[in-house]
Amino acid sequence: MNISKPQQRTLHALAQGGAIHLERNEKGDIVAAECITREGWTLTDCDVAVFRSLKKKRLIASRNGGPYRITREGLLNLRSQLDNRVSGRGW
Repeated sequence: MNISKPQQRTLHALAQGGAIHLERNEKGDIVAAECITREGWTLTDCDVAVFRSLKKKRLIASRNGGPYRITREGLLNLRSQLDNRVSGRGW
């Protein structure tokens, strides 16, 4: 499955315990999507377009009206990435 870099970054943040919170207007339309990492930081790559594409691919889901989190399908499609390491240098 093709996953763009902003989608990958968002999925990595969700896999590490983050969540996506939505902001809606009076009509119930989604105005903004905000990805909060487990440390409480906001991920700037996550926007409404990234949220909609991840939801359409069923890589994220909400349960009981809570924030959106990564699904098992999302974990399976996630490319492994070493945290805090220099990649591509043969270390």
